[in-house]
Amino acid sequence: MLTLEQISLSRGDFSLSADFLLEAGTRTAVIGPSGAGKSTLFDVIAGFTQPQGGRVLWMGRDLSDVAPGKRPFSVLFQDNNLFPHLTAAQNVGLGLNPALKLNAADRARVAQALERVGLTGFEGRKPGALSGGQQGRVGLARILLTARPLVMLDEPFSALGPALKAEMLRLLAEVLDETGASLLMVTHEPQDARLIAGQTVLVSGGVAHAPVATETLLDNPPPELREYLG
Repeated sequence: MLTLEQISLSRGDFSLSADFLLEAGTRTAVIGPSGAGKSTLFDVIAGFTQPQGGRVLWMGRDLSDVAPGKRPFSVLFQDNNLFPHLTAAQNVGLGLNPALKLNAADRARVAQALERVGLTGFEGRKPGALSGGQQGRVGLARILLTARPLVMLDEPFSALGPALKAEMLRLLAEVLDETGASLLMVTHEPQDARLIAGQTVLVSGGVAHAPVATETLLDNPPPELREYLG
């Protein structure tokens, strides 16, 4: 269970508050107008930004003093967190050992993860030699390998076309099924939320609101979301 306990943050004219929980095993989208604070909320949970008030807890454990890399979360950004000078296999292997000191069993697990996402034969390619969809698959292979209980995505497939994005979301759902992980996904596309998230957090007016059923929110959006969706 992820708990945001009276989170508050302000910077100049910008402010954000959040006070809700996400049950383990749920898939949650985060949606709202540009500049409302979706990515800021993401960064607070991941540990990249410290709130001025409140706490982030996982299963009741206060994460305030826990560094981002030590939190029980797998984090994937728009660039899929890939290092351009490393091969696909090496980028995935970082999920096992940041120094890439891998034994034979580790390398076999990397190969299995790449096979699972359809990248057998691409182990030696660097990100620049991969398509956008293939880069996304490398990121998902690392998530599969680390098997952390919460997967956090900040619009990782936003550069992909609709068909390829839908394919990646289906693959993501399969990875979540296999690992049993929860999902928190920032998106600006309502259709993405409908495809994978059973509930959605609306960020607007300086507040990250408690999650509600995705279909309910998008079928009957409040005024601020209706204005954003057009």
